[in-house]
Amino acid sequence: MRSFAALFAAFIVTCLCAGAPRAQDAASWPNQPVRMVVPFPAGGPADIVARMVSERLSQVWGQGVVVENKPGANTAIAAAQVAKAPANGYTLLVVMDVTMVLNPLTSKTMSYDPIRDFDPISLLAKNTSFLTVHVDGPKTLAELIAKGRANPGKLNFGAGIITTRLAAELFNKEMGIVAQYVPFQGSPPTVQALLSKSVDYIVDGQAASLPLIQSGLFRALAKTNEGPVPALPELRSLAVEAGAPALDDVSTWIGVVAPAGTPRAIIDKVQREIARAYDDPVLVDRIRKAGLNPVGATPESFAKFIQSETKRWDKVVKESGIELN
Repeated sequence: MRSFAALFAAFIVTCLCAGAPRAQDAASWPNQPVRMVVPFPAGGPADIVARMVSERLSQVWGQGVVVENKPGANTAIAAAQVAKAPANGYTLLVVMDVTMVLNPLTSKTMSYDPIRDFDPISLLAKNTSFLTVHVDGPKTLAELIAKGRANPGKLNFGAGIITTRLAAELFNKEMGIVAQYVPFQGSPPTVQALLSKSVDYIVDGQAASLPLIQSGLFRALAKTNEGPVPALPELRSLAVEAGAPALDDVSTWIGVVAPAGTPRAIIDKVQREIARAYDDPVLVDRIRKAGLNPVGATPESFAKFIQSETKRWDKVVKESGIELN
């Protein structure tokens, strides 16, 4: 595990004190297309919200904001590439908790430093995940738990990011289940594996799973926090359904950052337009219908949120005894 106290202090100072560009530079930006790199395949929660936001930014700026998918290595491939991009505002990175928090806590070697290499811009959304089975699988969480306990090592579970894997690992540990982990790169292949019955259960964001639950192909047994899910009003949290307080509020989130040193005036310009976009109830409704909760933030509050998430997950990882590759 790494210690982040000093790095976070520098991180927040950087957010507050990044040098301002010449006035004409900020006023004329962007005068060419902007790349918004998403470290997941198309179709997942991060991709969905990035495309909705980029569409609105393109309209406002009169310049294309192009979403570019670069999945792999728990978001590290995309993060390492964007960290080396020019800090001129023309390359942005859509990040998740895995990028900014869990990779540093669980990886022995890192190809990027989330605090040193990036300047925060804004949160974009939070995502309530589900523990889901195929419709032919267990009908209740209690039934899944009983099946797992009766068949140690015989069940498979899938997850597409560290956060959802950690939630599943914690569930297994708390319930006394020994199951085999099957890794995937993002939500779409995770969902496809459950659809083909290659795995017995998954923990994944609702954006990809909810349509299949509503169509009757999947069954959600629990959600990872107490956040409302209007489409499934009676669905209870893992912590409540399983009687395990350790599983309380295990959520994923999505944000956007820029390479470190990006002029603060440009950072602010992007953040302001995202905030204005979220004032539009039509866009907010579209994001919510995709299974996501739109959430904004200032650069400073986003930096502090990352710090608080790091403290929370550091405690969970240490207490759980789970080691992730």
